[in-house]
Amino acid sequence: MRFLTCLTEEHNLALVGLAAWFCLVGSMITIRLLDRIRHAERGTRMAWVFLGGAATGATIWCTHFIAMIAYQPGVEVAYEPRLTGISLLLAIFGSAGALHLTTRRWHPSAALGGALFGLTVSVMHYVGMQAFVARGMVRWSHGYVALSVLFAVALGALAFDRARATGRFAGPWWATGLMVASIVLLHFTGMAAMIVTPFSPAIGQVGSSTATIVMAIAVAGVGTLVVGTGLATYILDAQARADTRRRLRELLESNVDGMVIVQGGKVLAVNAALTALVGGDAAVIGQPLARWIPDIATADPDRIAQLSLTAHDGTDIPVEIAVRFDQRRACPQTIYSIRDLRARIAQERRIAHLARNDSLTGLPNRTSFLEWLARQTGPDSTHRAVALLSIDLDRFKEVNDMHGHAAGDQLLTRIGERMKAALLPGEFIARLGGDEFVAVMPVTEPDDAAQLIDRLRDAITAPVMIEHSGIEASCGMSLGVALWPRDATELSTLINNADLAMYRAKASIATDACFYEEEMDKTVRLRRRMVKELRTAIDRGEFSLHWQVQESVGTGAITGYEALLRWTRADGSSVSPANFIPLAEQSGLILAIGEWVLRTACATAASWAEPHRIAVNLSPVQLGHVDLPRLVQQVLLDTGLSPARLELEITETAMIADPVRTIHILRQLKAIGVSVAMDDFGTGYSSLSTLRSFPFDKIKLDRSFMAELNGAPQSAAIVRAVLTLGESLDIPVLAEGVETPEQLAFLREQGCDEAQGYLLGRPGPLPVRGRDGPERLAG
Repeated sequence: MRFLTCLTEEHNLALVGLAAWFCLVGSMITIRLLDRIRHAERGTRMAWVFLGGAATGATIWCTHFIAMIAYQPGVEVAYEPRLTGISLLLAIFGSAGALHLTTRRWHPSAALGGALFGLTVSVMHYVGMQAFVARGMVRWSHGYVALSVLFAVALGALAFDRARATGRFAGPWWATGLMVASIVLLHFTGMAAMIVTPFSPAIGQVGSSTATIVMAIAVAGVGTLVVGTGLATYILDAQARADTRRRLRELLESNVDGMVIVQGGKVLAVNAALTALVGGDAAVIGQPLARWIPDIATADPDRIAQLSLTAHDGTDIPVEIAVRFDQRRACPQTIYSIRDLRARIAQERRIAHLARNDSLTGLPNRTSFLEWLARQTGPDSTHRAVALLSIDLDRFKEVNDMHGHAAGDQLLTRIGERMKAALLPGEFIARLGGDEFVAVMPVTEPDDAAQLIDRLRDAITAPVMIEHSGIEASCGMSLGVALWPRDATELSTLINNADLAMYRAKASIATDACFYEEEMDKTVRLRRRMVKELRTAIDRGEFSLHWQVQESVGTGAITGYEALLRWTRADGSSVSPANFIPLAEQSGLILAIGEWVLRTACATAASWAEPHRIAVNLSPVQLGHVDLPRLVQQVLLDTGLSPARLELEITETAMIADPVRTIHILRQLKAIGVSVAMDDFGTGYSSLSTLRSFPFDKIKLDRSFMAELNGAPQSAAIVRAVLTLGESLDIPVLAEGVETPEQLAFLREQGCDEAQGYLLGRPGPLPVRGRDGPERLAG
């Protein structure tokens, strides 16, 4: 009963209530600070330990001192200042030690820290009691003293343990209640252990009740200030951490990748992207990340890992994971960035598909074709023979020109689908580009390819209905077949031979499919080789100019020279202009060759002593080029040749394709000051209409009329008619191909103006003095 009587009969209950309130508030703050210290960063932990020690020490000391002031033993009491101050310091530093021991990063001990706290409360209490001075005799009950210390140590250990524990009977409120109990039981059990017997009333008075109450209020105020400082610091820090968490949340949510923060093996925070990836209904917070990514432990911070995430509905999602460890915190965190790879993988597959397949038809492209053909004809091939079919669509350009490229694309797409559907196992079809396709099939005999040819013919030639226009379009095919290894053992040669056979089929009227035949395709091969040689003939200096004299029929005087192109290969063999000029025109090389001829001829003529006129032939390809007038003018300026000395010869055929455009260019040439002659007159189209549309400076009669002059009366009549026409139009006429004196005499008799031919002089490289005239060319 001593404990109860001490509390009810020997204490001022109002001050006891103040002490209890102070103890409760201080204990709550201490438990909160304990959690804050546990999660403090490395650099701030000791500061929080000091702040927690000050707040906790002030709590237990103020509780003790106010309760001591509330003690009324029936005599006047006082307190020795030095021991009172020492008890406060012991309370602060002991509490700081207890908090540090409880929140150590390595091997923390909550129960041991709580026991140290209880021991600190006990030491502070009994040191403070030594500062107690009463007008009477003080006696102690050792049993109560031991019991008070036991209460403080046991309940303190339990309070700190419950503060760090989880589950039932754990948490800040349980810890606060146990801490209050430890302080209260220590104090009042310790006070019950003390018995004060008053001395004689004659002894002087010490203190007064009013002063004691004022002192208690002052102590409570100072203690409240200390504890309030700790509480304010805790609140400000909590607000700062809340702001940090808010910014972190905003940062997480603004990331398009899934973000996960793991602490203690459990998910601490995620963003909406990760929640959506896992499944909106799945609870992620508080769960181990391995629940959705079983191999997450293999993620390495030094590299990006590609793992599989299992969504809430069981779907496996390929993900890319980057991981970073944050060791700055008291509780280390692991941050994962998780990126959904489905879109990227689909895009990579699409890119890989486009790299090996045609984007329009979906058929394999050239790369796939070459790989397939290499496998079919490689050393591991089990086929006795392989047929390569080179396919070109006929009349496809007409579909593009008439109905537009969209219609052409639809036609190609539909034909590609049909050809693919017509294949049998082991057969292959690919689109190389434009309207070019290839097919590959293993064969036993050459005739085995005929079945695939028939199926492809049906797929290609069947009409196609063009969407949105309601028209029907169709095209034909030209197909060439080359067999491996009969026709070639190298892939490039096999492909080339199939192309040669295809070009022969395209030129044929009787068939649309041809097999490669070496003799029949030899001409095409030679033409291709000649085009290749033409590309480098100028750089190698294999071209040269020969000159053929032109004379007046009446006087025999030299009127000019015609520049004739000659090609002599490096091995000394010559190529006829009739063979290489058409190839140059077809390949477009005639532009470069023609410019070289014009520039060389003008430069050579400018160096002659006699200002003879020169004639240079123009190809129809050159005449159709818009830059021809500018080129001629620039060459004349560069070489210094007078425009009046240059005569450009064109054929009637050159004017047929675009007469209006051609006449416009010829007028520009005339404006420069050069002459324009019609070459090979009588062999082209609409000669009279051509003469009417443009005032030529000369007419050159084709050599074929001279060759037939003696044997064909019609040729003589045509020559007379042309000479009469030229006289009527006031246009000089030059006859080509004069090879006999009889031909020259006939021309003189008919009044021809000029002549050119072997009789007058053969083409040669340089002009020299001759016995038949003042200047000849070596023949």
